[in-house]
Amino acid sequence: MKGKPPVSTQIRVVFLFIYLVMNSIISSAQLLPSSTKMFALRLTPGQDLKVELYKLVRKMNWQAVSIVTCVGSLEVASIRFADQKEPSKIKGKLEIVCLTGVLSKNDSHLHISVSDSTGKTIGGHLKEGSLVYTTAEIVLAILEDYEFIRETDPTFGYKELVVKPKRKD
Repeated sequence: MKGKPPVSTQIRVVFLFIYLVMNSIISSAQLLPSSTKMFALRLTPGQDLKVELYKLVRKMNWQAVSIVTCVGSLEVASIRFADQKEPSKIKGKLEIVCLTGVLSKNDSHLHISVSDSTGKTIGGHLKEGSLVYTTAEIVLAILEDYEFIRETDPTFGYKELVVKPKRKD
């Protein structure tokens, strides 16, 4: 008798398909282990969040840095929203809900979310001009075996992350 296979067979086929797709995605991902050092710092009132992070990375000559965590507050957030050319300035007492991203001595890609006194949260690309209100407590992970560079990806024309083994100077 011809007809649809039983539901259990259909479910197995769907799960097999999902498994095969996920397995191909995971196996094509570039997973690179690295020795890591952690550093903690605090920024104080009036300091520019992005500028100070860049200064530290350049001073220490770090080539591959990840933001582990950041909590604190801003009095001005300079954020470039998705698909916008210029950043927007948000003023007021703002809580840093999240700061995430990667930095190198050459470039960075940082996203921030901030919330106002009503809990309204907004986020996008962190830009220069984001000023600390009371504190910014930050933990950084330095990946010692790699360097982060940015190369233009022909898919969309944006400079995207390339992880390379660190050159032995």
